[in-house]
Amino acid sequence: MAIGGKTIEQALAALSDMTAGAVPIGHDEHLARIGKAQAFMRAQGIAAVWLNAGTNLLYFTGLKWHASERMVGAILPADGELAYLAPAFEEDTLKDFMLVDGPVRTWHEHENPCALFVESLKELGIEPGARIGLDESTPFFTADGIRQAADGYKVENAKNVTAHCRTRKSPGEIALMQRAKDMTMAVHIATASILREGITTKEVEAFIDLAHRKVGAPAGSYFVIVLFGAATAFPHGVSWVQTLKDGDTVLIDTGCKLHDYISDITRTYVFGTPTERQRTVWNAEKAAQQAAFDAARLGVPCEAVDAAARRSLEASGFGPGYRLPGLPHRTGHGIGLDIHEWPYLVGGDRTPLDVGMCFSNEPMICVPGEFGIRHEDHFYMTENGPRWFTRPARSIENPFDPA
Repeated sequence: MAIGGKTIEQALAALSDMTAGAVPIGHDEHLARIGKAQAFMRAQGIAAVWLNAGTNLLYFTGLKWHASERMVGAILPADGELAYLAPAFEEDTLKDFMLVDGPVRTWHEHENPCALFVESLKELGIEPGARIGLDESTPFFTADGIRQAADGYKVENAKNVTAHCRTRKSPGEIALMQRAKDMTMAVHIATASILREGITTKEVEAFIDLAHRKVGAPAGSYFVIVLFGAATAFPHGVSWVQTLKDGDTVLIDTGCKLHDYISDITRTYVFGTPTERQRTVWNAEKAAQQAAFDAARLGVPCEAVDAAARRSLEASGFGPGYRLPGLPHRTGHGIGLDIHEWPYLVGGDRTPLDVGMCFSNEPMICVPGEFGIRHEDHFYMTENGPRWFTRPARSIENPFDPA
């Protein structure tokens, strides 16, 4: 498709709400998640897990609560119903947001919530000496307070429990991510259509936010990175506003949320006629992305996918390793309720690929002082191997029609 040629008004008018039929995660799935975690905890000999306010609390209970200096969360025992902890003045609000029922144990502002946590374990019939997992996102001051009050409990990282459940997405989760990614791809296409010489990165960012709202993301863009020219060699952007010129490389990385699940897609192309240099690097990036996808097979360690992308880049004259010009970061990350979550497609991550795992595939090429090329699409693992959420770009001239 052509880059440019539409006004902002025309591009927005062509977009419409894309969320019809998208179903949020329901009560039954939250209960199933809790049951899966409890079965795993029993097998591992873990008596209880603390779910701190934030993503893990949301994943298991459906309760949306932002982490703060006040301790809020839930105790998930290996057997029985979970119990919530919250400041006394927040009890009614917490119950209002609660999707999975459970008793709420409260503390007043002058009291120690970490001591209440330990007392609650005893009330749940969990005796000192038992292994207690703490949500890996628990802030240090809470973890430290629990350790000081532990009274013989063995406190450890609960990541093996939370990651065991969250890394393997259900069909409902995959459906929400598919819709969110479809929405962001429509925004990408609309954004390319409004580009003109003299437009600034700030103007493009503002359009992307409006466009995400038009396709049905209530909060607009979850994030947005717009880069032109030499700034595209900086993976996560620069501090200055750029103005588009003929021949500039354009890199746009953005996403939105749909029922708490995240999209994250990058497209890179040229405003105007690509040079042979731009074309060569663009194609090398495409080859590396495909090499990573081809290496993603069930049972293969995550690091093997990263290694495949790097071999492809080295064959094209980039690297080796993290050396520039080349790929300065990992090939990909897990995604779901968090934009970056385990496991990761990076050296040292030996997690075997399993059904339901979802990843970005973005082995970016950075050429300092010139430009950067990042193709970012996501895939998920099925019983038959990897499947794209969004198909990779076809060519530098046609970055939106799938290959």
